[in-house]
Amino acid sequence: MSRGLVIEAAYLVAAVLFILGLKSMGSPRTARRGMFMAELGMLLAVLGTMVSAKVITYEWIILGMVIGTAAGAVISVWTPMTAMPQRTALSHAFGALAAALVGVAQYYNLGAAAGLGKMTAIGLEVFLGGLTFTGSMMAFGKLQGILPGAPMTYKGQNVSNMILLAALIASVVWIVIDPSQTWVFYAMVGLSLVFGVLLVMPIGAADMPVVIALLNSYAGLAGCATGFALDNSILIVAGALDGASGFILSVLMCKAMNRSMTNVLFGAFGKAPEAVASAASELGTVRSMGPDEAAYLLEAASRVVIVPGYGMAVSQAQHVVKKLTDLLSARGVDVRFAIHPVAGRMPGHMNVLLAEAGVEYDKLYDMDQINDDFARTDVAIVIG
Repeated sequence: MSRGLVIEAAYLVAAVLFILGLKSMGSPRTARRGMFMAELGMLLAVLGTMVSAKVITYEWIILGMVIGTAAGAVISVWTPMTAMPQRTALSHAFGALAAALVGVAQYYNLGAAAGLGKMTAIGLEVFLGGLTFTGSMMAFGKLQGILPGAPMTYKGQNVSNMILLAALIASVVWIVIDPSQTWVFYAMVGLSLVFGVLLVMPIGAADMPVVIALLNSYAGLAGCATGFALDNSILIVAGALDGASGFILSVLMCKAMNRSMTNVLFGAFGKAPEAVASAASELGTVRSMGPDEAAYLLEAASRVVIVPGYGMAVSQAQHVVKKLTDLLSARGVDVRFAIHPVAGRMPGHMNVLLAEAGVEYDKLYDMDQINDDFARTDVAIVIG
């Protein structure tokens, strides 16, 4: 087989593994297998790219792989589960920065010689990569506590953001039409970095799951554009899968939060709508209860639903929750977990924590699966 056929075969198998892995991640029971399939696919994609005739020397590539592997190993060992959301935000930031830098390097090499199609891909990857990099760094800062977690807003914010977005789109169109305008290209790079900051600034830390999913989508689209810029088919496939799945996840989360996508994209959605807030204040009364009384209540229950939230992550209570589940199950109590799509600080945060504690997958239910069962539930435990 020729080198080209080997590369295309590796890319084809990698693409299939990416698709199957993504499908498997749709269920907690098969998510681990999906991750392994996606990892194998990425390994094949990297190896296929490494044998390309376009690779002239391997010194810097090997150095980068060694540094990246060491950094990844350290991060995986030392990062606590409570810090997983900000680690995810950093991953998006680095991936998007890589895409943006590839675009800058491509433009530096080609300049005015870049054709219409190539320049369109370069413009989009730099535009999306730049805003995703700074936006993800803002998300990391909010989650880590370096920046205020509350929404940061100012008068006329949405209008100024829309004007900046219009200027960005205009600069992309300009540089595509006339690649010789170097100052327009680098102005676009600067504007995209600024727009990423302003995009995430008005969003509160409590709403970061939606933001992280959306930034994941942007990073995937930037990677897809990079594939077109480099004529690399596997980057196009992987980026398209990442971008589409991240966007769909964002839409589902917005629906679960009774928010519109426009509300997410153009900021200041850290506050709940007044109608929702006022309705919540009319849902009944609150009565305090001591540990003994709560224990008697659970002892008399036949059906219990546990609704985990970020409080479980902060207090690392998932192992205690697992012990409580085992005690109740031993008494014949039906215990299930209701997982809200935006519980925690990243998509799937609660599933990860409960899996770490050893909670069986068949006890985890999505919001739509379990909502109708609350009317037949004796006790609901919400870990806020």
